[in-house]
Amino acid sequence: MIWKPGVAIQGGKYVIEEVLGVGGFGVTYRAKDTFLDKLVAIKTANDLIQTKPNFDKQQEKFVQEAFRLAKCSHTHIIKVNDVCREEKLWCMVMEYVTGGDLEQKVIHQGILASQSALKYIQQIGDALTYIHQQGLLHRDVKPSNIMLRQDTGEAVLIDFGLAREFVDGKVLTHTNARTECYAPIEQYEVRAKRGAYTDVYALAATCYFLLTGEQPLPAQFRYQGAKLIPPKQHNPQISDRLNQAILQGMKLAPEQRPQSIPEWFTILLNTTNHKVLDLETKYSRLKALLVAQNWQQADEETYDLMLKIANRVKEGWLDYESTQKLPCDFLESIDRLWVEHSNGRFGFSVQKRIWQKLGGKIDYKTECSLGEHLGWRDSNGWLDSSAINYTLNAPVGHLPWNGHLPQGQLKQVGLLGSYARWWSCLILSRCGECSF
Repeated sequence: MIWKPGVAIQGGKYVIEEVLGVGGFGVTYRAKDTFLDKLVAIKTANDLIQTKPNFDKQQEKFVQEAFRLAKCSHTHIIKVNDVCREEKLWCMVMEYVTGGDLEQKVIHQGILASQSALKYIQQIGDALTYIHQQGLLHRDVKPSNIMLRQDTGEAVLIDFGLAREFVDGKVLTHTNARTECYAPIEQYEVRAKRGAYTDVYALAATCYFLLTGEQPLPAQFRYQGAKLIPPKQHNPQISDRLNQAILQGMKLAPEQRPQSIPEWFTILLNTTNHKVLDLETKYSRLKALLVAQNWQQADEETYDLMLKIANRVKEGWLDYESTQKLPCDFLESIDRLWVEHSNGRFGFSVQKRIWQKLGGKIDYKTECSLGEHLGWRDSNGWLDSSAINYTLNAPVGHLPWNGHLPQGQLKQVGLLGSYARWWSCLILSRCGECSF
């Protein structure tokens, strides 16, 4: 049974729009969540699986996948919104990712530049490190299982149908289901030692494809004596370091590979390039939000980045000492993105110029004058978050706004508006010490 467009399930909560894809087990639909008025993806067993005598057992595995995925909370892992049952079929309701997958991106747009490829590889590597810490292996990492969020450009790992629990180095019985070209040799055996190195191979093979456009030679052919063509032979632009790192991650023998994603990353990313990649990855979400003119989320992302840089995530707010230690290159990078994508209307440098014209002091009078110029203050009072104008029609310098303070902290620090004005003068005084 395949649902046709227009079919309503779960009492009309979801309305099927079209089939997105069919795999070995599942079929995935695009559907409308009528309660929340948004698109979702719904995965369930395909019609072939539904006719098999062991369908109940297959359903059980599907439910296990759903709950394995639901307990994974990570930026670069597909989000599960609901697990439900419609008549005999279990359904997994997930976020709808609209940016396509990496396989199609390479097929239609050509191979990726090294920095772009490594950005996606690091994002998925972070996701894999997270699931390994949960005691899970993905076992099906490949370009077609990496989607891109259209609004932010972030990579998202999908399809946990082959994911299994593991104990590092212990011989376990797993299905030998796999994807040729991306599966390591141990996945051809039902009983074998498995560890994070299993997903290292697949991620390295994915990197191979992104940089060359060629599917790497399947592991079983290599086991029989065929040689893997080095990626640099397909794409001479690949550096020797990157070429060797990919080959190291794809070593045939598990014990010869890096034993974890972080270990592979130390080989993949040398000190200089790691810094460049880290900055690119760090600011990629902010840049995408600004490009999309999603000013409110960009504002929140800016503050989150500052908390991370200042090691104040746990506290949830910045104090005097942390603002004065924020690196100038970090502040300049954030400012450059805001200025560029707001046509010069928003950014720290814009706010700094206004603050300096007002005297450049950290006192109540300057704070109030600054608030009035930036549109944060009206009728002798400070605006709260609901009154902030997240559009280009806002006053010059209106964003980024600096009042993002967890409600639980208000009693400790004072009113939200007071915190915003106090913190702003501190951060602008720090910007005044920088060269931008």
